[in-house]
Amino acid sequence: MLNNRLAVLKAQGELMQTLRSWFLERGYMEVQTPIMVPSAALEENLEALQVSETNLFLHTSPEFAMKKRLADGLCRIYQIAHCFRGEEIGRHHNTEFRMLEWYRVGASWWDIATETIDLIQTLYRKTGQEPPNFVWIPTTALLDPTLSPEEWFFRWVDRIEPNLPPAAIVYDYPHWQAALARKRHGLAERFEVFINGIELANAFDEEGSSNEIRTRWHQANTIRIQHQKPIHPIDESFLQAIDRMPRCSGIALGIDRLIMLLLQQDSIHELL
Repeated sequence: MLNNRLAVLKAQGELMQTLRSWFLERGYMEVQTPIMVPSAALEENLEALQVSETNLFLHTSPEFAMKKRLADGLCRIYQIAHCFRGEEIGRHHNTEFRMLEWYRVGASWWDIATETIDLIQTLYRKTGQEPPNFVWIPTTALLDPTLSPEEWFFRWVDRIEPNLPPAAIVYDYPHWQAALARKRHGLAERFEVFINGIELANAFDEEGSSNEIRTRWHQANTIRIQHQKPIHPIDESFLQAIDRMPRCSGIALGIDRLIMLLLQQDSIHELL
């Protein structure tokens, strides 16, 4: 474990250089998008922070804006963005954190999963550590997909997630967890990445119908109203971009969590 503050900062900087080189070698373009946005989320469980005296929010992820870039014609893009969520604070959570997102036109979620493993293993080798060997597991092998959402989620958090293998790609989530992913045969075309029980990344085969996304947005807002939470405004320009966006897959990876593991730190707060 690196104990010296300066050593941690230097090692973190070197890892970020390696990360950017990895994307450059694979033909990805780094993009920058606005932090203040007209709508910051779709999912009912994400809490966006509104900018005082404006109708804008600090983004919870650069996803909406990056998909607009895909609709503009870019094909392989990534971004390292500071994101903001009004959620709990702990060893693995902070109001402000860094998200690495990348999208690739024509790729399946399986392609993105393969890239994710390669990137993580490259960064582990950079630190001189043995890279993790990932196990691929469908959620249907872990939980009964016919369980109610409440029971499924309770069992997942309480029993499944803490007992996953040291490095796992978990895929085929229940359809009600699709968020912005496509659905196929009653399942969501998405996967999550876990190392040492820590959720690092969430990826989708991206849904390409604005009508479908609008329906999900209204459903999520209905749930928020039932829980007496403010609704997430619908971003009409994002929905317009969805209809122009080519078939693609993408992923959001919590870079602070990954670097915490790579540098064997106890908390993401050591990096921020």
